Amino acid sequence: MPISSNCPASPLRCSASTRSILSSHGDVDRSRHAFPGQLCQLADQPVCLIILDVQAHPFFFLPFDEIDSTIYRDIENILCVFGYACAMQLPSLAEIRDAQTVVYRSMPPTPQFSWPLINQRFAVDSQTGTEVWIKHENHSPVGAFKLRGALVYMDWLHRTYPEVAGVVAATRGNHGQGVGRAARLTGLIAVIVVPHGNSKEKNRAMLAEGVELIEYGHDFQESLEYARKLAVERSLTMVDSFHERLVMGTATYATELFEGAPRLDAVYVPIGLGSSICGVAAARNALQLSTEIIGVVAAESPSYSLSFKAGEVVEAPSRTLIADGLSCRLPNVQAMEAIWENVDRIIEVSDMEIAAAMRAYYQDTHNLAEGAGAAALAGALKEKHQLAGKRIGIILTGGNVDREAYEEVLAGAL
Repeated sequence: MPISSNCPASPLRCSASTRSILSSHGDVDRSRHAFPGQLCQLADQPVCLIILDVQAHPFFFLPFDEIDSTIYRDIENILCVFGYACAMQLPSLAEIRDAQTVVYRSMPPTPQFSWPLINQRFAVDSQTGTEVWIKHENHSPVGAFKLRGALVYMDWLHRTYPEVAGVVAATRGNHGQGVGRAARLTGLIAVIVVPHGNSKEKNRAMLAEGVELIEYGHDFQESLEYARKLAVERSLTMVDSFHERLVMGTATYATELFEGAPRLDAVYVPIGLGSSICGVAAARNALQLSTEIIGVVAAESPSYSLSFKAGEVVEAPSRTLIADGLSCRLPNVQAMEAIWENVDRIIEVSDMEIAAAMRAYYQDTHNLAEGAGAAALAGALKEKHQLAGKRIGIILTGGNVDREAYEEVLAGAL
C-alpha cells in the first residue's frame, strides 16, 4: 500500500514536513542487514530505512539529519491509520507458553505473596478489607521484570537474524540491565544509552553485564533518539523499550500471577513505556479472565494518563524525581492502542505517595522497591475504599533503587 507525499493531514495527523520526507516504498533487501523496527543506513545513500515489521511491508527513506521525535511520532500515526504500526496483536497463550520456555532457561518463576501487614493497610474498618497479592518481580536475576522480555527478544533475534552482531538500547536502567544480560547470554554485544544524571547503581549494574555505556541527553526521550541514530551508525539492531517480543516476556510473569494466586478482581500495573501492562493484558485475555487492569503513572510524568483520557497520543514533560522507570515524555503508539483496548483506567500518583509505598514495602515485607516498582501499590492504596471486599494483584516491578535515594525515602525526606 503506497503512502505518498500528498497524504492529507487528516486523519493522518502528520506534519507537512514529515509528509514531504516520505519518499519511497517497496521490498526490503535483507542483504543490506535491515532488521524489523530498525533504522538502517544504506551504504549508497545518506538516508535511513524504517522497516515496519518482519514481513517487510512498505518502508520509507528519511534524510539522516532530519530524524527527530516529531518525525517518529508522525510516522507512527501514519502507519497506525494504514494498519501497520498498531497491528500488533497481543500474544496468544501458546506464544506465552513458548516465551516461558525461553525465560525459564535463564531464571525461575518469581513468587507472589499475600502479606498480612500489606492487607491491613487496605482495611477500611474492622470487618472489611482487601486481599492483596504482590507479584515480586524484584526477585528476578536483574532485580526487575525487564529481563524476561529481553530474553525472549534476544532469542528471537538470534534465531531469525543470526548475522546480527549486537544491539543498542536506551534506558533509565532496568531495560538496559535486561538487554545487557540477555545479549551477553546470547553472545551479542550491547550498547546502552542513558541520560545524564542516571542512577549510578543502575549504571554500575549495566557495566557489570559487559555493556558499553554511553551517557547522552537530559531525559529518556533524548537518549532514545540518540540510540536510534547510533544503531544506524554502527549497523546494530535497536531494541526499543516496547516490542511485541518484550510483551511476550512480560506476559510470562502475569501468567504466573494469574495461575499462582486465587482469582483476582483487579490488578494494578505501573506504566513506563507499556510493555508490562500490555503483557498483563495479554495473559488476562489468553487465560480468559475478567480481571480489571488498572494502570498507574507518576503524576509528574503523566503522558500515558493524558493520552488515555484524550484518545490520542499526548506528549508531556516528565519531572518525577523518584520514579525514573516511569519517566516517559512521549508514549508509544502501539502500546497506547493496546492500553485503550484492554485497560480499565489509569491513575496518577504523586512522588510523595510513591515514597510512602516504598516505605510500606520495607516495613511490611522487608522488600526493596524502587520508585517505579512501588507505584502500583501507591495507586491501589489511593483507591482502597473502592477495593473493599475484593482480591487484587499488585505488580512490584523492580527493586533497583540507589542507596542514597532509598535512605532519603526511609528517612521521610521524600
